[in-house]
Amino acid sequence: MTNRDDWDAIVVGSGIGGLVCAAYLAVTGRRVLVLEQHDVAGGNSHVFRRRRAYEFDVGVHYLGDCGPGGVLPAILGGLGLDKRITYREMDQDGFDEIVLPSTSMFMPAGWDRYRRRLKETLPADAEGLDTFLDICEALGAEMRSALLSGEELTVADLVARTPVTLKWGRHPLSRLFDHCGLSARARTVLAAQSPNYGMGPDQATVSMHATVTDHYVRGAYYPEGGGQMLAAGLVESLEAHGGTLLTRAHVTRVLVDDGKVTGVGLADGRQFSAPLVVSNADYRRTVLDLVGAEHFPAKLVTKTREAAMGLPFATLYVALDRPLPERRNANLWWYADDDIDTYYRRLAEGDIDPVSFLFLSFASQKDPEGRAVCPPGHSNFQVMTLCPPEYDRWGVTTGPADGTRYRRNGAYRKSKEEFTEAMLTAAERAIGPFRDHITHLEAATPLTHERYTLSTGGTPFGLADWGGVGARPDTRTQVEGLHVVGANTRYGSGITGVAVGGIACASAIVGRRLIHEVHDGAVLGDTDLLPDRDERWDPLAVSRGTGRRNARGLAGIDR
Repeated sequence: MTNRDDWDAIVVGSGIGGLVCAAYLAVTGRRVLVLEQHDVAGGNSHVFRRRRAYEFDVGVHYLGDCGPGGVLPAILGGLGLDKRITYREMDQDGFDEIVLPSTSMFMPAGWDRYRRRLKETLPADAEGLDTFLDICEALGAEMRSALLSGEELTVADLVARTPVTLKWGRHPLSRLFDHCGLSARARTVLAAQSPNYGMGPDQATVSMHATVTDHYVRGAYYPEGGGQMLAAGLVESLEAHGGTLLTRAHVTRVLVDDGKVTGVGLADGRQFSAPLVVSNADYRRTVLDLVGAEHFPAKLVTKTREAAMGLPFATLYVALDRPLPERRNANLWWYADDDIDTYYRRLAEGDIDPVSFLFLSFASQKDPEGRAVCPPGHSNFQVMTLCPPEYDRWGVTTGPADGTRYRRNGAYRKSKEEFTEAMLTAAERAIGPFRDHITHLEAATPLTHERYTLSTGGTPFGLADWGGVGARPDTRTQVEGLHVVGANTRYGSGITGVAVGGIACASAIVGRRLIHEVHDGAVLGDTDLLPDRDERWDPLAVSRGTGRRNARGLAGIDR
């Protein structure tokens, strides 16, 4: 199969959105080729290994809504993966710990419990909190109902079924805060998890905040075996149904003739033909570089060139030779002050010294039986903070996606070392001293992220402002045969957001309401075709594709 050059569909990029779309096209009878420039599939869900002892998740820190009736389990279950991808519950009475100088709170599952917890923590804001939560809970329910509907909704249907969404959805979150008369501290507690979508209250819409909050309020989970399990399962489904994944296959051009897609060209000179191309690549790069601005309307090109992106992260991957202190199975959202609006203004001005926000994810606590996470008695966690989007913060003027070689740049290395030290100092303020027990410490900057995913500015969140507040492209494009998936589309970022976008794109192509079918229990994939897994089964090896599964260079874990 890998030697053929003509396909029914080609998917460029193997993030979760691309893999979900590819797998659904494969199980509905299309011959599908997935091309990935990195060594393994998975995009922001992939993992990496160090010292033959530790495995670090790049982007999967927790998942919402993975209980009965959950959206992500339904999407994966429709491919026959329900027994292959399973989830561990986090602490449902407090899966996110929010810590401010003046207060702290554990966020629970369930809208009623969340409301009570907020009002106990912020009694002076009780009336405004009720107004805020009424709107967000209703909006989340409307959006979910519309998503899972078994019918194509007309504009009139949407108006009738989503009144709260129509009234509030496209407004900035800050406007709803103002409408509810909330204090700076209440705004900070409510928006503490806004780095989940990479935008502050002035930029994020009420719809984005409400749908993300609703997602986690339905329960917080972690995939057993880590984030690579998601990609590996999807690759197994793709390949079992006749599809092919090629890794280290860098697409440099989407070929278009007379307004129609005809295939793709690779950096090594190979070409593959198909009447359908789905780009899971960065949207700006898809339009401006892979396809070319000449194939799109001038207005779309202009707003794409001028689009603002979500903020990127810097991350520390930390391993210790001792367990973490006893704590709930919860993430930690730590802020050095009580005013989140000031925090985002500082970010916009490029002021991140000292580090005043951290997100900490404790992988060895979430998956204590995971054989690859860390050795017994050790711990594994990530420390993350948002960064300004400008490259000059790191001593360069362009990013690695444009060919910039930065890793040995003296200015870059100095900035990275200084920022690592600042993040460690803040992390010890947040959880106490741990430096004397570090066995592995590795820092990743936005440039690191861009090098692996080729996303503009290294953000995992896609477009923040595409010609208007909350505006984002659909999966269809103006070029016949070209579709887009991933964190830039109107379905949002995060694992579930891009998975929903992936199945929505496949639905548009095959002409079926696939999300409704699988949420209603349909299994479209043939489970008898899925390969057996033995004790040597490795999700990282599977995610290289059949052709490179046994190639040299794959890191292992000694256990």
